[in-house]
Amino acid sequence: MTKKSKDIVEPWLEPEDLAEWTDDQFRRAALYKNGKLVRPADGTLTKPGRPKLKNPKQQVTLRLDKIVLETFKASGAGWQTRINEELRKALNL
Repeated sequence: MTKKSKDIVEPWLEPEDLAEWTDDQFRRAALYKNGKLVRPADGTLTKPGRPKLKNPKQQVTLRLDKIVLETFKASGAGWQTRINEELRKALNL
């Protein structure tokens, strides 16, 4: 039989006790209009998001030979970047 844990009760905070948002936090916040997301949040309440890249990479599903994948993974962290570099070399980019 499992033991029931007690409900965790958060203390009530008066709205005036909460820290005010900065202009930067408002700029990074998600924007909704009529319940529809117009602009997603950028980062978190306390940390800005990553800078936007001019040419962001695209996520794909790719099937590779087992030996190719094992060889790149064996070379350590960053193996996905190295695969991208090798493909760029092969395409003279």
